[in-house]
Amino acid sequence: MATLHVRSVPEDLYERIQRLAQSRSRSLSAEVITLLYQALEEEENRKRQGKLLADIRRRRFTLPVGAPDSVELLHEDRQR
Repeated sequence: MATLHVRSVPEDLYERIQRLAQSRSRSLSAEVITLLYQALEEEENRKRQGKLLADIRRRRFTLPVGAPDSVELLHEDRQR
C-alpha cells in the first residue's frame, strides 16, 4: 500500500478531520482515506452526470424553422 504525506495542512482543517474521525471511531488516517474515496466518487458522479446531460441536450428534438406547433395542429384537427 502506498504512503501519502500531505504538508501544510491548515490547523483548523486538521482539527475538523480529527474531530470527525473521533466521532466515527476511526483513526485520522482511516478518516482521511474515507474522505478521499468519497470526494473521488462525487467527482466521478459529477462527470458522469455532466456527460449524461450533454448527451440529453445533444439528442433533444427541436422543430424545424416554420414547422407548425402541436397546439395549432390539435386546434385544426378539432375544427374538422
